[in-house]
Amino acid sequence: MARRVAKAERQHLVCELIEGGDVHNQRELVDALAERGVSATQATVSRDLEELGALKVRRPGGESVYAIAEVPGTQAAPSEQLRKVCREWVVSSVVSGNLVVLRTPPGSAHVVAAALDRVRLDGVAGTVAGDDTILVVAEETSSGAAVADRLDELRDG
Repeated sequence: MARRVAKAERQHLVCELIEGGDVHNQRELVDALAERGVSATQATVSRDLEELGALKVRRPGGESVYAIAEVPGTQAAPSEQLRKVCREWVVSSVVSGNLVVLRTPPGSAHVVAAALDRVRLDGVAGTVAGDDTILVVAEETSSGAAVADRLDELRDG
C-alpha cells in the first residue's frame, strides 16, 4: 500500500527516478512512485517537477523525457551522471583556442551545461548554454583541446 511521505523525501525520489530512467510524462512518474510505495497525485507531481526545475527535453530520435536542469549548487553531481548526459545529448564538439562548442538536440543544451557545472570538471571555468549549443570555457591552465578530449572520453568511453 502506498504511503504519504514528506515533500523533501518525495522530491528526492522524483529526482532519482528522472535521473535513473526514462520518465516520459507525469502519469509514469505517479506510477513509478506508487511502485516504490509512495502515494502522490498528478497535481503534486506537477508541482514537484516545477520546484525541482525539471524540464522536458528531446533526445536524439525525437523521444521526449524529463530531465533535471539544476540541483543545489553545493551538491556536486557524480561523474557517472555527466557521462550519461554526454552520451545521450552531446552530438558534436568543435575546439577553438580555450573554447569548446558542444552541439545537442534542440532544447537539451541546458541539461548538459548544468551537469558540467555541477561536476566541476577539471580545466573547465564555466559554461554558457543556448537552446542546442553550449560554449565551454577552459581555464587558463588548460586548453580547449584538453577539455574536448575529456568530454569525448566521457561520451565515447
